[in-house]
Amino acid sequence: MRYLTLLASLMCMALSISAAKADRRVAFVVGNGSYKNVAQLPNPPIDAKAMAATLRNVGFEVIEGSNLSRDQMTEKLLDFGRKAQGSDIALFYYAGHGIAVSGTNYLLPVDADIKSEMDVKLGAAINIDLTLEQTMGDAKVKLVFLDACRDNPFAAKIKSNAATRSVNVQSGLAEMKSGEGTLIAFATGPGQTALDGQEGNNSPFTRALIDNITKPGVEIQQAMTSVRAQVNEETRKSQLPWGHTNLTGSVYLNQAPTTQVANAAPTASGIVPAASSSSDGVELEYWRSVKESNKPEELNAYLSAYPNGQFKALALARLAAIKSGTSTATRTLNAGVDPATFTDEATQLTEDQIGLNKTQRRDVQRRLTSLGFDTKQTGVFSEETRAVLRRWQAARGYPSSGYLNKHQHKALLSEIVAAPATASDTSQKPARRASAPPPSSAPAPAPHRSNPGDAAGAAFVGGVVGGMMGGMFRR
Repeated sequence: MRYLTLLASLMCMALSISAAKADRRVAFVVGNGSYKNVAQLPNPPIDAKAMAATLRNVGFEVIEGSNLSRDQMTEKLLDFGRKAQGSDIALFYYAGHGIAVSGTNYLLPVDADIKSEMDVKLGAAINIDLTLEQTMGDAKVKLVFLDACRDNPFAAKIKSNAATRSVNVQSGLAEMKSGEGTLIAFATGPGQTALDGQEGNNSPFTRALIDNITKPGVEIQQAMTSVRAQVNEETRKSQLPWGHTNLTGSVYLNQAPTTQVANAAPTASGIVPAASSSSDGVELEYWRSVKESNKPEELNAYLSAYPNGQFKALALARLAAIKSGTSTATRTLNAGVDPATFTDEATQLTEDQIGLNKTQRRDVQRRLTSLGFDTKQTGVFSEETRAVLRRWQAARGYPSSGYLNKHQHKALLSEIVAAPATASDTSQKPARRASAPPPSSAPAPAPHRSNPGDAAGAAFVGGVVGGMMGGMFRR
């Protein structure tokens, strides 16, 4: 009976994955920071890369770019417009400088040189309203995220050249209304400015988006409520994301797993809740069903089905423990680990609070490799390392975010004694990282995006939230 139940579950999951592949999702993701004529922003390209990885993990085709000129942005937008036609979900994400002139919002390419209102309206900047209408107009669901609510870097020039007519140059971005089937989200309220975050890190708004919008089974409007709360808390109430929603049905970027996905039906508006396209979920479900088994045949069945599976080392260790007999003292992987490890979700902030330098990051990578989760031992947590961390977390029953908190780091150190660092390892200088506040205090507000002299921050953050089943261990 147990095997029949498992088989039925796997069949349902396979059907849900096939259904997800039929759901067309297209995203435009751009981060501009290397401006030629105004203050540079160090973090938008990092924000865009992390957001692109997050969206690809839940089935989006991503048109991605960083530090684009006017012509390059136009080329990317044309490509996005073609691919977004008739899509189920079209998503627009931009990080960088943006301006509001006479109530209209514009995005700034890195080669923008604006001296007057006329320069803006004749094409030196990109009109957001017109762009969204032309590229996403016929998509069933339209999601817009603008991490561009900055001080207008050209404000003084525009005002000084407006002697013959009235011109309204605003701080931040102006309010926008969403059309049917659209959600628009700004990093902060209309007319206000947002924070860029510490150099080498994600902005508070983008980090909150990455942490929340692809959580399994969380509807997008519910996710945005969590985004607002996270940003408000992280910035000590100095920044509160704002948005306007006109969705006509429930929208999921990562629908809840198992039967909830298999039985999902279109809403009255025709919007189909989306499922993750990750096939790793089937293997994960199989492993979860046998990982505590004391029957060698069940573990061998997993190894036969997945001879190179991500849990192969754990299956072999379990088989060896069974063969040794119950009287043999065997170390449980999670023995002595704080129970909070299994409920507290790790984020970039919790990892910064550990204060890992480059040598310690390389030690983490070495330990993961020793446990069968192979990754390059560079001392930098790249997108590849983040993906390996998610697999390790999922295998241990932790919330699989790709980041560490102090409990999980302690658990990893207690699992296996890694090989000693080489002389070249210890000679490395610590990687730049954001200075973390003590655990008892709230994080300090991050600097504004318009300030290029922000404090040095953490090493580049790669990919984020995993596939459909990787989130099954979350709260």
